[in-house]
Amino acid sequence: MAINDPVGDLLTRIRNGQRARKDSVLTPASKLRTRVLDVLQREGYIRGYSDETLNEHPGIRIELKYFEGQPAIQHIARVSKPGRRVYSGSKELPVVRNGLGITIVSTPKGVLSDAEAREQNVGGEVLAEVF
Repeated sequence: MAINDPVGDLLTRIRNGQRARKDSVLTPASKLRTRVLDVLQREGYIRGYSDETLNEHPGIRIELKYFEGQPAIQHIARVSKPGRRVYSGSKELPVVRNGLGITIVSTPKGVLSDAEAREQNVGGEVLAEVF
């Protein structure tokens, strides 16, 4: 089955895994998914991830993170969707929960958090928001 929105699929797998209190979840591998996971790991929302093989196909095992029994990610949502792309300049990047959350942005310099994008003065496609 073809996946039309790989980032949306990744976020849904993380959301469902945390609701089911799983230690880790599996997802098919892609460069974009890996870059999004890099941002989530740098910002402390997941413990980490590793490459794994799923039925002879490359995959990624994501180690989920919990604090005192509660998921580290309270909310994770796709902003820019295949039917409606959302772009933002470096000055107009959305702030999530007064800076307590992050926005994941795909920029010409790679996939970055909103703080990193502001620091490097680049804008791009707003992929997701996390808090």
